Amino acid sequence: MSDSCKPHHDWFTAFLTSGLCVGLIISYLPQHFRIILTKSSEGFSPWFLLLGSTSAASGMLNMVVMQWSIMRCCRYVGFGSCLEMTAGVFQVFLQWSMFTIILVLYMVYYPPHKKYAEVDVDAHDSRPPQHVKTSIKSDEWRLSITLAWVVFIHIVLITFITFALLITTPLPPSTSGVPLPPHIELWATFLGVASAGLAAVQYAPQIVHTYRMKLVGALSIPMMCIQSPGAVLMVLSIALRPGTNWTSWITFAVAGIMQGTLLVMCIIWKFRQRRLGIDDFGEPLEPRSGESAGENENESPVPVTRRATDVPLAVESAVEEDVRAGSVYEERVGEETPLLKGTKEEHEGGWLAWFKRK
Repeated sequence: MSDSCKPHHDWFTAFLTSGLCVGLIISYLPQHFRIILTKSSEGFSPWFLLLGSTSAASGMLNMVVMQWSIMRCCRYVGFGSCLEMTAGVFQVFLQWSMFTIILVLYMVYYPPHKKYAEVDVDAHDSRPPQHVKTSIKSDEWRLSITLAWVVFIHIVLITFITFALLITTPLPPSTSGVPLPPHIELWATFLGVASAGLAAVQYAPQIVHTYRMKLVGALSIPMMCIQSPGAVLMVLSIALRPGTNWTSWITFAVAGIMQGTLLVMCIIWKFRQRRLGIDDFGEPLEPRSGESAGENENESPVPVTRRATDVPLAVESAVEEDVRAGSVYEERVGEETPLLKGTKEEHEGGWLAWFKRK
């Protein structure tokens, strides 16, 4: 038993895996902090998060199945050797957990003004229809809740099946890997192919969503700049480990190519936003220092509104201000007020004009 669990030290693979684990954390932190600091997850496609979470979960459990016999050797070796042998499993677990945190933050910081549907109420006068919030969930928010439940059920289901198969069919511990029983190998292949297939279409909804918005939104460009080239190292690290095959690393190869496409698109939109003077969420940028609101000759007397719900309020406010301004010039009408009156200046101006004509 101890001969089959003899540890093999591969310093290059261990160093590469350690660097990738640190790089994964560093690459995902900008995205996590961006959502938290902006307090908005606007710009994400819920389908992208669903496919990414399920793909990462399938890839993680594929790695567990493929290296299960190696993981069982941890009871016969020291902690350091066990950590080195199972670093590949920890690497894909870290990938899954860091991506799933994005899904959690997406649900927590979902834009409040998009959670519930709006209805137009006719004011029955010259004012435009009022936009009123309802207690009915919007279609996108309802879809996000449904997909979050799908992700939860998926991870619970495939985890249960995986460990049920591994426990009922014990594999001998071995660091060199042992042939898997046909039904376990079939399950591992299913997980790997499912992970690769989900990863292949994972970025398609996000690419379409970002293309239609023509905005970066809450997406983190620094994260993609780190992860896109890092996918090459991820593939190399997994492919060099014993007991793995193409189903273990194809997921990360496909995801890296798709993420690179999304990165290029976000960079293009970033330059477009700068040219149009808007931020990542489509809001106008603040005026430059030295410019004031009064310096703009084309400034509107009615406050500029950014949402459709603010338009009726702004119009009503402007009308009320005009009424109050006009009332200042009205005089009180009393019993001594002449029916036809004119100001003293008007009479004097009229006589002076008559003498000038003379």
